[in-house]
Amino acid sequence: MSGDERRPLPSGVVLRDLSGQAELEAAVRLQEETWGAGFHERVPASILLVAQKTGGLAAGAFAPGGELLGFVFGITGVRAGRLVHWSDMLAVRPEHRGRGLGEALKRHQRERCRTIGAETILWTFDPMVARNARLNLLRLGARVDEFVVDMYGTRTGSPLHPLGTDRFVVSWPVRLEPVPLPSDPALLDGVRRLAGAADPGLESEDAPPSARAVAVPVPSDLDALLAGDPERARRWHASVRRALAHFLGRGFCVRAFVCPHEGDPAYLLTPSGPPGQDTRP
Repeated sequence: MSGDERRPLPSGVVLRDLSGQAELEAAVRLQEETWGAGFHERVPASILLVAQKTGGLAAGAFAPGGELLGFVFGITGVRAGRLVHWSDMLAVRPEHRGRGLGEALKRHQRERCRTIGAETILWTFDPMVARNARLNLLRLGARVDEFVVDMYGTRTGSPLHPLGTDRFVVSWPVRLEPVPLPSDPALLDGVRRLAGAADPGLESEDAPPSARAVAVPVPSDLDALLAGDPERARRWHASVRRALAHFLGRGFCVRAFVCPHEGDPAYLLTPSGPPGQDTRP
């Protein structure tokens, strides 16, 4: 399935703004169900409402009977003199995941941003979560702008953050049509891998600046790895952190997210250059 092929919404599901106190409070409860009751960063109903009145977005995916299946929340502001939108939260109930609701909510958000003149949508995701990389980079066509270690701190109160909050910050154009990153496994032929479950990862003296391409593998299923071998997950996370911080801090960029039929997916990193330039070895 190519990046511009949009999955149809499940029958009867409607995307629209949250309306009324009951729906705003339902979005708060969904945050607690998703990130845990002790999650310190949940957005209260009052802020969801205020955001709607100041160019932001608090919208949901609703079942025919009115049940909130998922929601997206973002705020709008100015960055370097341009109107941008920060997509802060996206959550879908576990029993309704895999039906395209998350992607549909993001695309709904983009269309709404187009109407107010925002040029770019920004958000973050955990590089270790492969399913989110597939959605953000391969389906939606977002681009990685930077890598931030523990962007949201180390004590969020959520059980979903056992490895900290390292994040990619990604940008998604509103006016221009986004182009998904490539995912062909052949892109990794002959490319050095710098992270992984058994690999100690990148040390400060490793990988000279002359390297033309490196691959940073991540677990195919982080949740399963954490449940089965949390110590292995921590080692892998540490090696990914070292590799991404080293290379993205030295002018490399994420050129592809490769998803082989067997084995773990990987980010392909190459030095920054003009779009379309072949920077492989």
